[in-house]
Amino acid sequence: MDIVEINEIWTLAKAHLFSEIPESDWAWINLLEPTGYASGIFTVITEHSMAMTVVRSNYLQKIKECLKKVTGDTVDFKVIVDKETMAKIKKERQKQIKANGGLSIKVKEATPEKQEPDPMEHLTKMQSTGLNLKNKFENFVVGENSKTAYAISKIVAEHPAEKYNPLFIYGGSGLGKTHLMQAIGQYAIFNHARKKVKYIKTQDFVNQYIDNVNPSNKNKTELMTKFRQRFRNVDILLIDDIQFVESKIKFMNELFYIFETLQQLNKQIVITSDRLPKDIPTLPDRLKTRFEMGIVVDIQPPPLETRIEILKKWASDQRLFFNDDVIEFVAQNFTNNVRELEGAFNKITAIADIEGVEITLDFAKRVLKVDTQMKKITINNIAQTVAEFFDITLDNMKSPARSQNISDARKYTIYLAREMTNMSYEDIAKFLNKKHTTMLYSYEKIVEAADRNVEVKETIRELKQAVKCNLK
Repeated sequence: MDIVEINEIWTLAKAHLFSEIPESDWAWINLLEPTGYASGIFTVITEHSMAMTVVRSNYLQKIKECLKKVTGDTVDFKVIVDKETMAKIKKERQKQIKANGGLSIKVKEATPEKQEPDPMEHLTKMQSTGLNLKNKFENFVVGENSKTAYAISKIVAEHPAEKYNPLFIYGGSGLGKTHLMQAIGQYAIFNHARKKVKYIKTQDFVNQYIDNVNPSNKNKTELMTKFRQRFRNVDILLIDDIQFVESKIKFMNELFYIFETLQQLNKQIVITSDRLPKDIPTLPDRLKTRFEMGIVVDIQPPPLETRIEILKKWASDQRLFFNDDVIEFVAQNFTNNVRELEGAFNKITAIADIEGVEITLDFAKRVLKVDTQMKKITINNIAQTVAEFFDITLDNMKSPARSQNISDARKYTIYLAREMTNMSYEDIAKFLNKKHTTMLYSYEKIVEAADRNVEVKETIRELKQAVKCNLK
């Protein structure tokens, strides 16, 4: 097949692809140059390894589907990084332009016109701000534990400094705070091209400050001026893990003045922390009140259903087949945060790849070495712990009684049984002498209450800890 036909296939495939991917990633597609179509393989080249990474990680299957629509055949898609060949193609185009009297040759595009950001300019900005390409809104799995934080972050990204300023996101380690913060930065880089974005970890912020105020610096005043300008001359400032400021009095003063300047200039500030402002020891009241003056949102550990969805998405993104029993086993055993869940997922996939074996439940158990706590924790352990917490008996919980105290105890038991064991709703219902149709309703009631009520979240945390302690 000649290059003209290959180009035509690629142009038509891009037309189908246009509605399938976010505008922010379209520029990466345009860095791909079609070079061949033989033996069922459509080949493109690029001089940018990042373009290959983005396409392979996110859009490989979509591109294959679009090529199939155009050719009518199942097509494999291959991306190659080849700077030499790309240089030759560019050189050939320049010759054609000269032969055309200095006018570029117009190629009829099947895709609508749109303003496309320069992908390399985007990449440069990403690198200069320290943002991770993976941390986009499209890659964030939203659950009951994170839907409010996600929605608010999206609004802030779309309308920086117009609403919810500052945005303070808090929650435990590995739950997605940094992901959402960086997603705001990435969105701004693509959609608010003129806005300057700066992301920094608090620890790095402190270290830079210390370096500049070092008494041995002869030009300390000049260095501090430049330091302040770096943070005051931005439109969106993203500060990660602010809890590390505690006890650093001089730095907190500096942070306060930077904060004040940005607020007066109507610039967006986003902060993450592992706790609420009021729970950060030694944080001055003037910083606490400013952190809380916009909006404070939290991310909780993902419930079982969300953990399952996260694992399914990772498997889908990597074109891996996981049986439902493997997915549920991993989701049941790794409950604390997404980072822990990802570690288990990566370990399974890496060892399966090395050994060249299918990912089965037995394989997952062998690799993760956990057949463990899920077997130790039973619904009886949970129910006994909850009954003690609510000062009732196990018989009360299993009885037809409907007092508020007993009803609440049942709901927490159902929730914890789903989160901490492999039991089905039917099995839980049998243990409590109830109809299984009410189990899902009770579980969702606790999930909804935890999303709105800090006391419910704290009760869940205390009960989980108590169940584990009672096993020892």
